[in-house]
Amino acid sequence: MRQAARENGTPFTELGLGNPAVTDDQILDAMLAHPIVINRPFVETSYGTRLCRPSEVVLEITPPLMSPFVKEGGELVSP
Repeated sequence: MRQAARENGTPFTELGLGNPAVTDDQILDAMLAHPIVINRPFVETSYGTRLCRPSEVVLEITPPLMSPFVKEGGELVSP
């Protein structure tokens, strides 16, 4: 669950979410109370759901591509 939390630019530290004693349920509660703490993007397809950070993780849950995947910065990733 921790990997689904965004640290930078959020109240992550102020909420104490970096403490190893914090449970997944506590992190979820914090995400509900402070949606900015949710790391994005989550992508859902018929092949599954993933936190697509880095963006090429989306390739794990999409049908094979016929051309290279172009990342947001213009980098090409082979299918």
